[in-house]
Amino acid sequence: MPIHNADIAAIFEEIADLLEIEGANPFRIRAYRNAARVVGEYGRELGALLGQGADLPKLPGIGADLSGKIREIVTTGHCALLERLRGEVPASVTELLKIPGLGPKKVSALYHDLAVETPEQLLRMAREGRIRQLHGFGEKTEASILQAIEAHGNKARRYPLAAATQYATALLAYLQHVPGVHQVTLAGSYRRRRETVGDLDILVSAVSSSPVMQRFLGYDEVAEILSGGTTRASVILKSGLQVDLRLVEDVSYGAALQYFTGSKQHSIAIRTLAQERGLKINEYGVFQGKTRIAGETEESVYAAIGLPWIAPELREDRGEIEAARAGRLPHLIELADLRGDLHAHTLASDGHDSLRDMALAAQARGLTYLAITDHSSRLKVAHGLDPLRFRRQLDEIDRLNAELAGITLLKGSEVEILEDGSLDLPEGLTDRLDIVIGAVHSHFGLPRAKQTERILRAMDHQRFTLLAHPFGRLINEREPIEVDMQRIIRAARTRGCWLELNAQPQRLDLPDTWCQMAKAEGTLVAVNSDAHGTAGFDDLLFGIGQARRGWLAADDVVNTRSLADLKLLISATM
Repeated sequence: MPIHNADIAAIFEEIADLLEIEGANPFRIRAYRNAARVVGEYGRELGALLGQGADLPKLPGIGADLSGKIREIVTTGHCALLERLRGEVPASVTELLKIPGLGPKKVSALYHDLAVETPEQLLRMAREGRIRQLHGFGEKTEASILQAIEAHGNKARRYPLAAATQYATALLAYLQHVPGVHQVTLAGSYRRRRETVGDLDILVSAVSSSPVMQRFLGYDEVAEILSGGTTRASVILKSGLQVDLRLVEDVSYGAALQYFTGSKQHSIAIRTLAQERGLKINEYGVFQGKTRIAGETEESVYAAIGLPWIAPELREDRGEIEAARAGRLPHLIELADLRGDLHAHTLASDGHDSLRDMALAAQARGLTYLAITDHSSRLKVAHGLDPLRFRRQLDEIDRLNAELAGITLLKGSEVEILEDGSLDLPEGLTDRLDIVIGAVHSHFGLPRAKQTERILRAMDHQRFTLLAHPFGRLINEREPIEVDMQRIIRAARTRGCWLELNAQPQRLDLPDTWCQMAKAEGTLVAVNSDAHGTAGFDDLLFGIGQARRGWLAADDVVNTRSLADLKLLISATM
């Protein structure tokens, strides 16, 4: 069975979780978390490289021991260390980690101090008021846990888009090489670029003699066959991801693609428009009576009801049909529109690669400028830069800019927004900075009004340029902070600063609906990678998908501008 980077990363992340629950050495835990991140972000499939007989590439922070474990996982599909740790910690305990707000440290305390092993036990302890008695918890934490447990029980599992992409890409490549196959397309929420997906929907057209259905059911990553027929089949992959395949005729391919891409609300609106014209739309085509008048392409389906083609990312019934009828659909941003990246880290703080390597990697992806924004000193966990280290980095940037051609490094810092709204700016060095990114990395639980005022005070600072990952969320891991984002968007417009759309797949923050509001308010957004290594620039593609869901055109995104135009905008904020 092919092993994807997401599989290796998941194993390393689980090892780190179990080690932390057991109270292991923090440096060992950090090594596995770092390995999970590095492998997860790496642009090429390590399993495929090793399968071809190539050497394992040199990866930052991954030495002989971790490299050996990567080989073990690729070769056997298992990791002996993980199996041992699973034997030491009840399996149900790790289920607690899936509850939002419960990290390994809290789970460790609940497990060791209250003997909590299951979500059901945790729910009972919360209702009895016993969690608040633990050190580091309290009534508010207990109430949040109770709310999270109840919400968690009602949620079906969803996979981050980046992880789903690895499984989808491999399966698509497999199906495209089946004899007789004409077209293969991913539909559903994946095609709409939602930040998480519940399953994968695949459409295929092929000649009648094609063995595509049998090959799909025989795919070596299939763990369970839910159903199998001549035109549709459904399976569960070993990763737990469900995949549904539908075989359709070429003459109906566009109609089926439109139908199965969704969203449900968008499709209902489209069918209603068709009914008003005396037409019927389904997955087989557009019909006038019993005569099919369109359906081979999506464009023909939309044209039959008097609309231009609508990009999949917009199909959420959030005004796209009205915009299409009025000829006001935006020309959505493309990855190629980006001229630079305004948020990246190096070895100096918590990144994995050098200034030079980051600059060259950005240039290789067609970017002409890159802001180096290592953390300020208050963020100790990320090795924030003190004034001396900061000065050395700024000097090195000057030297590299004098040497490199085709890429310009901007001097920046990701500074902490402290609880009172002040900024952790590097003392005596702010005049040398091109860009100041403010970020919330602590005090996530402040009340909505206080959190909002904290950020607004930070944005009022003369040197403030950009608000990083505005909601501070981690998808499926940490809930967004409580904040009045409408006020912040409007304040950013008035102040002349910008909001980030952080492209890291676990963030994708600003969310799409707030991107749409920023656009409506005239507030510029920056689509940034927040790269912590050279492979991190590949995440820009996920950020572009989120930007397109938020209706953003190139002009709505600040880093589509030339360096000269960008500097004019920056100078206007200071």
